[in-house]
Amino acid sequence: MMNKNHPFHLVDQSPWPLLSSLNTFIVLMGIIKSFHHHSHNLLSLGLLVNSIIMYQWWRDISRESTLQGMHTMKVTKGLRWGMILFITSEVFFFLAFFWAFFHASLSPSIELGLNWPPKGIKPFNPLEIPLLNTLILLTSGLTITWAHHSLMENNYKQSLQSLTMTVSLGFYFSILQGFEYVEAPFTIADSVYGTTFFMTTGLHGLHVLVGSTFLLVCLIRLMKNHLSPVHHFGFEAAAWYWHFVDVVWLCLYLLIYWWGS
Repeated sequence: MMNKNHPFHLVDQSPWPLLSSLNTFIVLMGIIKSFHHHSHNLLSLGLLVNSIIMYQWWRDISRESTLQGMHTMKVTKGLRWGMILFITSEVFFFLAFFWAFFHASLSPSIELGLNWPPKGIKPFNPLEIPLLNTLILLTSGLTITWAHHSLMENNYKQSLQSLTMTVSLGFYFSILQGFEYVEAPFTIADSVYGTTFFMTTGLHGLHVLVGSTFLLVCLIRLMKNHLSPVHHFGFEAAAWYWHFVDVVWLCLYLLIYWWGS
């Protein structure tokens, strides 16, 4: 490996893919157990083990890209295409749920009272928490762009400040959405409206949590001087993902909260 004559990264043997696959099975069994027996101990164990595996896997990748210098320009190009294809798959993932929403809303059946929203369901006011969450995510889109440009200009102080603001706004969004769910006047079992609403907004909320964690890892790496103006694809991938989350929320707000109500 020390005398290789190619720019590609041949990954060393790692236990994390196998362990994460086995642990995914444990998490799924824990979800089933929590549904049927209302016992969350197996699910909690699986999520704890999953967090430990993720931490150590990301630690190894960070070492490969910084201390070992494995992420050459050719490897980074492959990572870019991988992230682009991943975000493309996520676009079609959300497209399926928007399709379900429009399929039900544009031609509501007689079981829904021929109305949309269905008879008896009181939708959220789009000018309350949803509008505040929209402003929060739009602001976070500005701060992540500020962090990116500051990093490219080698302005460590501003990149640290703006990235901290972005992470804070992301978790603030999640707190507000959780409060909105607690106060919701309908549930996921209330007709196709409740199902499509909670599935679409809930999955977006999950993506916000993943993106916030992604950016938090980048913030820790920035503090450890892992990122430079010319070598920061991990942060760039997180910024792409965050902009994707922003765009999906705008579609959610306009189509489900505003038009759908």
